[in-house]
Amino acid sequence: MKTTSQPNSMIAQSFLLLLCLAAVWGGSFLFAELALREVPPLTITLHRVVWAVPALLLALRLGGLALPRSARFWGGALGMGLLNNAIPFSLIFWGQQQIEAGLASILNGTTAMFGAVVAGLLLPDEPLTRNKLTGAVLGLSGVAVIMGPEALGGFDPANLAQLAVLGAALSYALASVWGKRLLGGHPPLVNASGMLIGAAVLMLPVVLLVEGPPRFDLSAGTFGALAGLALLSTSLAYGLYFAILRRAGAANLMLVTLLIPPFAIALGALVLGERIGAAEGVGFAVIALGFVVTDGRLLSRCRRVSQTRGAGS
Repeated sequence: MKTTSQPNSMIAQSFLLLLCLAAVWGGSFLFAELALREVPPLTITLHRVVWAVPALLLALRLGGLALPRSARFWGGALGMGLLNNAIPFSLIFWGQQQIEAGLASILNGTTAMFGAVVAGLLLPDEPLTRNKLTGAVLGLSGVAVIMGPEALGGFDPANLAQLAVLGAALSYALASVWGKRLLGGHPPLVNASGMLIGAAVLMLPVVLLVEGPPRFDLSAGTFGALAGLALLSTSLAYGLYFAILRRAGAANLMLVTLLIPPFAIALGALVLGERIGAAEGVGFAVIALGFVVTDGRLLSRCRRVSQTRGAGS
């Protein structure tokens, strides 16, 4: 994460924040797995966004910020809440009814590749380069390794769950384009608060219609998992997200995509006894390679080192 304008201490601080963000986002898969024992997936999404709103509104107040009242802002916030919260959270939680937390986090790691392709197709200032296309192909190849050839042989709820998580990754990618086009010019914390309020407004009628009124006669462990999702994996995560964005930039922030699965896998193994098989490990390695190709910086650095050594000889 080193740049010419950052001292080593700031680089170390940024990387530490990045690890913390990966941990709290990796923890979201564990929290969801625990909450799903008593709470259906759409209701978990509602809990996650509703509980996070007061924490972010408090942060707004402490920062001396206020939510805009314009129709354009709230239209953008509703769309962002749909694409970045309501749809992906619900798909991931639904998918986790069939697949393990670690596998869900690995499949969610395709977000960076989807984001690069979607931005290349929809944003004129982010062209679709050869690296991005190659990275996307590698990412999808990693997914194919994970799902296996039997995925084409017939219907399997586990395969459908994996496709749901991939759909969530695509929704995250579309959200990045939506946010850039419609929510530019506002402080990030304002955008996050508006987005979560929008997601809560959208999810409430859906939950009431599909799953009924939320139950509150839940165990302490389930309440703890829901609180962890909302306060750690959402409110705190967005605070870390924006701190890293300000310190290290969007390109470095993308590194969190690779760091989330190891945390999710470790937590799943420690708390739930989950184990990731060889196919999932190889698939994650291929997805990680796709990320490296998409990002391009490591390849450019290796190329420069090779050219320098060649010139020196």
